[in-house]
Amino acid sequence: MTALSEYERLEAEGIWRPDPEAQRQEVILSLGDATLVIADDRSATALAHWSLPAMIRLNPGARPAIYAPSAEPGEELEIADETMIAAIEKVHAMIEARRPHPGRLRGALIGGGVLLLGAVVLFWLPGALVDHAARIAPQAKRVEIGRKLLTEFTKMTGQPCHSPAGDKALAALAERLPGQQVIEVLPEALDGARLLPGGLAIVGRNTIAGPDTPEVVAGFLIAAQRGAAGERPLHRMLDWLGPAAALRLLTTGDLPDDGIAEYAQELVQHPPERPNNDTLLHAFREAGVSSTPYAYALDPTGESVLGLIEADPFKGQPAPHPVLEDAQWVALQDICSAH
Repeated sequence: MTALSEYERLEAEGIWRPDPEAQRQEVILSLGDATLVIADDRSATALAHWSLPAMIRLNPGARPAIYAPSAEPGEELEIADETMIAAIEKVHAMIEARRPHPGRLRGALIGGGVLLLGAVVLFWLPGALVDHAARIAPQAKRVEIGRKLLTEFTKMTGQPCHSPAGDKALAALAERLPGQQVIEVLPEALDGARLLPGGLAIVGRNTIAGPDTPEVVAGFLIAAQRGAAGERPLHRMLDWLGPAAALRLLTTGDLPDDGIAEYAQELVQHPPERPNNDTLLHAFREAGVSSTPYAYALDPTGESVLGLIEADPFKGQPAPHPVLEDAQWVALQDICSAH
């Protein structure tokens, strides 16, 4: 057998010189399993056995090919037979492929590490920056950002509505709904409710001027609280602005003014997606507010919000505590009368 499965037996002629001073002589070469046998061409007596893995090509690419049994000067073998040359080169290629390559492995590991780091930077770091910035921002900074957003809103909606009795009603509404600290009513351009950082909520005039019950404005605020898969307002804002804005907040404590203005426009034009019915009904039950008035405010026919009506946690019975007293509700409805 030979070192190559495609050859059962492979022989060729060659010219061998046992040492630099010796005369060259013609020989017969036989490719074995791990050696190249060099034999006298007349008597067939073996003259030398060369290890195939140890053989060295002295003139790569040239013809005839010249080989040595090792790096030490001495024996040389000249081969002109193309089949034998190709066989020897194939054996060497197979051996090289099986040999460990520390440098190549190191390069592959380094390359893989760079790719992994790039993937982390590209996919994990942006989200991590947003999460971290939203988590560690102090309450005072959240309030400041919320107020800046409100200022941008007023450029599109007009100044918030105020009256002594109406402001007291808004304070009572904020106290009635857990999680709210300040509620502002905007006179124009805004439908429904939006949550801003710092415990600030804004509602459109349509939530108080048309309905005949405060459960409507409460419902819009509850839906806003549970919107966007439970994300907090600052996190949602930073997620929209991007990791660069989150990094700026972490390093300077500020957000870009143009980004705040653009996000305010986004909130006016695109309200957050309404949560599913199960989430909303659970929130209404926790807040002690009937969901039916809110449902009819969304769709006066009731067809598209039938689930909120039929599964109202307080259907056919009063809520445990009114959202607002009658006098408070009247004051709230009149809060924008001066606008």
